[in-house]
Amino acid sequence: MADTRPRSQLDPRTTTNPVVRAVGRWLGRVNDLRPWNHNDHFHGWIVRRLPLRRRRALDVGCGTGTLVHRLRRAGATVVGLDADAAMSEVSAARFAGDPGVSVRHGRFEDVPADGSFDVVTMVASLHHMDLEAALRHAAGVLAPGGRLLAVGLARIGAPRDLAVDLCSSFLNPVVGLVKHPRPVTVPDDGPPMPVRDARETYGEVRETARRVLPGARFRQRLFFRYTLEWTAPAS
Repeated sequence: MADTRPRSQLDPRTTTNPVVRAVGRWLGRVNDLRPWNHNDHFHGWIVRRLPLRRRRALDVGCGTGTLVHRLRRAGATVVGLDADAAMSEVSAARFAGDPGVSVRHGRFEDVPADGSFDVVTMVASLHHMDLEAALRHAAGVLAPGGRLLAVGLARIGAPRDLAVDLCSSFLNPVVGLVKHPRPVTVPDDGPPMPVRDARETYGEVRETARRVLPGARFRQRLFFRYTLEWTAPAS
């Protein structure tokens, strides 16, 4: 089925405007010289927002285990979960010697909603699932007082969304220059990360989260991400 969603003529990801497309290609070449990981950039936000009680954490879409490592260092026993077999295999091998980490290949909806986790983290994984169903399931997986911390991707749906993303596009090479004063080459030594375009707009994610998880805190962020935080009511 053809994608009939409106396309912004200022968004280099969707535009048909040749000038904007040319600027987007130029930015792409600049970013390729000094690449940096937008998902890893937000791991610090997650660690700072961890609840005091964090005995057991679930990282949904754990990938190669970078956030699992940080959650483990923060004192949690961690379960890493990934629906991609190659990703879960890499992460399992990374933590093979740590009894405080277990990595599973599977779907989030198959995790028992038994309230056994103090923390559920999701970085660039929520848009791979049905949004409302995943948020409802997260509420069941969390223990009373447990916390959901999500970093996600969404589509542009309003002028403000576009303004933030345009700022991100031009600030991105600045951050790359700070992180890598000299051009770098990222080694291609692992399986490709599964990717999928976001379906919901920032506004749709915000409204769904606030409806399903009363009190949820949503913020659109620079560098093409949003953050979502929710604490389960105490019993």
